[in-house]
Amino acid sequence: MEQQLGHPRRWQILGVLVFSLLAVVLDNTILNVALKTIADPAVGLGATQSQLEWAINSYTLVFAGLLFTFGVIGDRTGRKRMLMVGMVLFGLASLASAYAQDPMQLIVARAFMGIGGAAIMPATLAIISNVFPPQERGKAIGVWAGGVGLAVAIGPITGGLLIQHFWWGSVFLVNLPIVLVSMVLISLVVPESRDPKPSRLDPVGVILSIVGLVAITYGIIRGGELATIASAQVLVPTILGIVVLAAFVWYERRIDHPAFDVTYFRDPRFATAVGMIGIVFFAMMGAMFFLVFYLQIVLGFSALQAGALMIPFAAAQLIFAPLSQQMAARFGGKLSATVSMVVVAAALASYALMDHNTPVVLLEIVFFVQGAAMANIMPPATTAIMEALPREKAGVGSAMSNTVRQVAGALGVALLGSLLSATYRDQIAPALVGLPDQLRHLAGESLTGTLGVAQSLGAPGAALIEPAKLAFVEGMHITALVSAIIALVGALVVFRWLPGKPSVAPAPEEISRDREPAVV
Repeated sequence: MEQQLGHPRRWQILGVLVFSLLAVVLDNTILNVALKTIADPAVGLGATQSQLEWAINSYTLVFAGLLFTFGVIGDRTGRKRMLMVGMVLFGLASLASAYAQDPMQLIVARAFMGIGGAAIMPATLAIISNVFPPQERGKAIGVWAGGVGLAVAIGPITGGLLIQHFWWGSVFLVNLPIVLVSMVLISLVVPESRDPKPSRLDPVGVILSIVGLVAITYGIIRGGELATIASAQVLVPTILGIVVLAAFVWYERRIDHPAFDVTYFRDPRFATAVGMIGIVFFAMMGAMFFLVFYLQIVLGFSALQAGALMIPFAAAQLIFAPLSQQMAARFGGKLSATVSMVVVAAALASYALMDHNTPVVLLEIVFFVQGAAMANIMPPATTAIMEALPREKAGVGSAMSNTVRQVAGALGVALLGSLLSATYRDQIAPALVGLPDQLRHLAGESLTGTLGVAQSLGAPGAALIEPAKLAFVEGMHITALVSAIIALVGALVVFRWLPGKPSVAPAPEEISRDREPAVV
């Protein structure tokens, strides 16, 4: 009965886990604010738009590719141990990222950060599901999601402060004190737990998934660079990636220890919840990529001001994430998630109406509404995923949901970022006609490239600034509308397939499954 009530220190354990997760989430939100500075050749690394996309995606693709494997390793060797290993790796890779000397070094260091993050994320949710009884698990996951919202709030402000007073690498060094404090707290508070019947590892599946995803992402980003999809440099890696991923699915269905068990998708609750997370993060991550440059270049805000402008988004997450379970219980997961997805789509579409004269108040309202809608999507979806699986497979469930989220986010940055890049090239081309070939190519690559060339030309280059901003806004409008359409498709998927409020009592086998004792 004591185990059924959960671990006696479960709420302290939850606090430690949320704090440990801050480093992973904080890093991504900080990086978004720092992108413009990293792109600056004078004070940053002079990274191109495609290199910035890879700085984001090298982390997310490695993270996604290893989440399941590290979840299984944690289930086998001990989730607390896996959490500690992940914190060490994440801290060392953060140090390497801070002192990267060129964009390629940053991309590689970020990939190693992805390895550490992949060890941390599934362990936190698995431990939460293990120490909390079923009746408290939804509330605990809501608090966990609220912690993610807190990191979203802290990240941009912290990043802006650091960039204003120090160099760009300081945004990665801030991870180190969090990592060190977390390791002490984990060792003192968090109990060890394992899966009594752990799965076997699947190295072939992991390799196939990473190769396939990297190939597709490379093709998409290369397409944005070349502003065409007809080139062999775009088609060959994209087709190769699709073939490899098809082989991955074929292989996973035929082995008894898959890295990504596709049979879980036979459960409509699981499949729809995972799909909902994937679709919303595809749209959101692509939109967040252009918002950074819109706020800092088109509207002229500093990194600190841009970070402060994101506070309403994070505040809405903090306010509404803990209440999302009550909303789902009152109105049903289908209705609350569908409405939230429609609101997200509307918020994304509103960016297509914004330009360099958009009032700050309007921006703040959109950010708040968007954050509130996101807060009512993630916790119910995560809870549905975790409840669709046996309790001892919590690591597997969290790894699968996070894998889809990260992959979708990476593809969103790649595809929507490439769409933005291609549109920008078309729009800015007439303003670059008089430039020498080398400068025209550099200026046509991205907004930061155009502004860099304009600065190097001195007074004559000033004529390029306004056309560059107008071209970027046009690209942002198209990208925002595509993001909104994708989110709307997600709403239709949720409305069609996500189960609504239960009208009958749960089956006996479901009750017995939820009553399995914790493994502590």
